[in-house]
Amino acid sequence: MKGSCLLPTPSFTGIRTSKELQHMLSPCELKSITCFSVCNQKQKYNQKLDIIPIRTVCVQFCISRSSVGFVEFGGTGRHSDAYSGFSAPNDYQRMISMGNKNDAIDLLTANYEVVKERLNAGTKGTEEAVTLDIIAPGYMAVGDLKFAGSLLNMKKEVVDNLKDDAPRLDSILMHMGSMYATLSKFEKSLDVYERAVYIMERTYGKDSTFLVTPCLGMAKVIGSIGKATKAIETYQRVITLLESSRGANSKDLVVPLLSLANLLLKERRANDAETHFTRILNIYTELYGQNDGKIGMAMSSLARVKCAQDEAIQLFKRAPQVMKDSNYLSPDDSIMEKMRVDLAELLHTVGRSLWITERYKGKQHPSQNYADAENLLRRSLQIMIKQKGTDDQSISFPMLYLAVSLYHLKKDEDAEKFALEVLRIREKAFGKDSLPVGFGYLKKIVYYLDKLGKKDEKLTLQRRLSVLSKKYKQTINY
Repeated sequence: MKGSCLLPTPSFTGIRTSKELQHMLSPCELKSITCFSVCNQKQKYNQKLDIIPIRTVCVQFCISRSSVGFVEFGGTGRHSDAYSGFSAPNDYQRMISMGNKNDAIDLLTANYEVVKERLNAGTKGTEEAVTLDIIAPGYMAVGDLKFAGSLLNMKKEVVDNLKDDAPRLDSILMHMGSMYATLSKFEKSLDVYERAVYIMERTYGKDSTFLVTPCLGMAKVIGSIGKATKAIETYQRVITLLESSRGANSKDLVVPLLSLANLLLKERRANDAETHFTRILNIYTELYGQNDGKIGMAMSSLARVKCAQDEAIQLFKRAPQVMKDSNYLSPDDSIMEKMRVDLAELLHTVGRSLWITERYKGKQHPSQNYADAENLLRRSLQIMIKQKGTDDQSISFPMLYLAVSLYHLKKDEDAEKFALEVLRIREKAFGKDSLPVGFGYLKKIVYYLDKLGKKDEKLTLQRRLSVLSKKYKQTINY
């Protein structure tokens, strides 16, 4: 067999990047932490490929750890020889990203047959482990998770027989930890991460930044199995390692700080989470200035934990504007859309809270009044209509509370307009004779029409309400 061998790039680190983490970091920064993606796309092009045995190309492929311990492809650091073995041209990555799986699978199958033959012959050394370390993520990249899991089990049998001083073993173990975590096999993931950390501590010392990658992966796994306290300690160890080598304001701290803050938020430790989100914002502000797109992302994260409503709203408002002005993301990007929806939800919640507070505590209660509620709910509604359209049933919730606020402000015509629009949206979404329409909205509209003295309109809707009351009398008491 002849030609070029296109193999999956084992571009794994000890952590699996979440959506929020990807949104926070620039593409260049993501290079050091990105794991594989599972490909389920349609095939878009064909390319003729020739296959050659793995043994004949054991010269070009390399993977290296960066100066802060993240694993990178194509590095030239002190570990650039950590993975000598296989070429991994960009053609393979392009083939996977475009969904042309058949050719990729042919290559993977041919290479698997080679290593399988060697394993059956009893050869189970570092070379076989490296080969499996490349093939397994390739199968994950094309979406065959079941077979990738089988290859992981084969690889485990090989590495279990390798001594701790075997070359490249620490990198192989980190890749295995990432893959096991992707398959939700957290106990196995933790086992291999712990072995990788043990080996690297003996090799480089307990204060080496090479420990950052496996410790990040281990912290993620520990958090996933519910051991939050231990996970927090592990994240803090990573932060300490990076601070000692890179300084307190290094951008390399953003990854562990963000992971730690999200975990603390999940554990309802909002104050502690806010401290770390604030630190991320300060780091990015110092490095990139006030108007960089990454500042907007950091503001969005910080806004989630702000207890003071006004400050959270201001952060949510400014974040997308900063990113828009800096051209960090296009205005219609899905991340920008999510941030705008987050702002709308916050405005809706705050507006509703103001309405409820005034209802029970009175207009003189400090900073709580229907006028503020109206402003917040109108802004919420504008954002949601822009994002969801005028017929999406989700916009009916802030619209209804806006109608209520307007009624209490004696803006009866506006209140009626929004109330009837709510009815139209809900009828379209659930049907005119549905329970949500009848008892969620008709009762309120009948009430408002009665207060406005519009008896004819009221009678028409009251008849409908009476019919629905009889229809659902076993379901709800009217």
